[in-house]
Amino acid sequence: MDSSTTAGLWDRLTGIQAAPDRWLVIATGLAALAAVGPRPLWRLSRNAVTIAHEGGHGLLALLTGRELQGIRLHSDTSGVTVSRGKPYGLGMILTAAAGYTAPSLLGLGGAALLSAHRITLLLWLATALLAAMLVLIRNAYGVLTVVVTGTAFVLVSWRAAADVQAVFAYAVVWFLLLGGVRPVFELGAKRRHGGAPDSDADQLGRLTHLHPVVWLLLFHVVALCSLVGGGRWLLGL
Repeated sequence: MDSSTTAGLWDRLTGIQAAPDRWLVIATGLAALAAVGPRPLWRLSRNAVTIAHEGGHGLLALLTGRELQGIRLHSDTSGVTVSRGKPYGLGMILTAAAGYTAPSLLGLGGAALLSAHRITLLLWLATALLAAMLVLIRNAYGVLTVVVTGTAFVLVSWRAAADVQAVFAYAVVWFLLLGGVRPVFELGAKRRHGGAPDSDADQLGRLTHLHPVVWLLLFHVVALCSLVGGGRWLLGL
């Protein structure tokens, strides 16, 4: 690759792109809300939230020095991330806490990039994260899910017009912000009915000797604060 091409790619990556009109930003938010709301659509779209959830576990496992052995994504939208290391301590706590907070925090980070008009950078970072995650997937359904998602990002990043890229990026970030809220409420409902005894909140309760409800409340705070803060950035408020 010659220097001029490299320079062009760098300029494209670090350049500033125009945000879509306010009505389009609102429309992408409503579209994301529709994907998160009705149960039939949520069964499908929740797969993307699971990618972010398990990716959060995996990233924190690596950052805290644990040995990440693999990630599995299942057709029922559940997932599991396996890491090796001490079954206690700060690294394990951070790894367990990263799952339910990851979609919302990724959405918040994406909203910050979009508020700075870094649409291309956002799309390329997301593609890179999906490519890195693909290496760690250990089952066929997980590979299929990540490949389909990654292909969408690649096609939009390289083939779509600038306005289409902007709409896609805003829709993705809205989806992460909104999609990070519903699983926390679902987890709370399961726990009230005696389900999910080995949920992330329950694991954290055993690790920290705090009641799992404390961790569930923390998940709620992160999700809702990210939605409010990220939504303000997206809307330019």
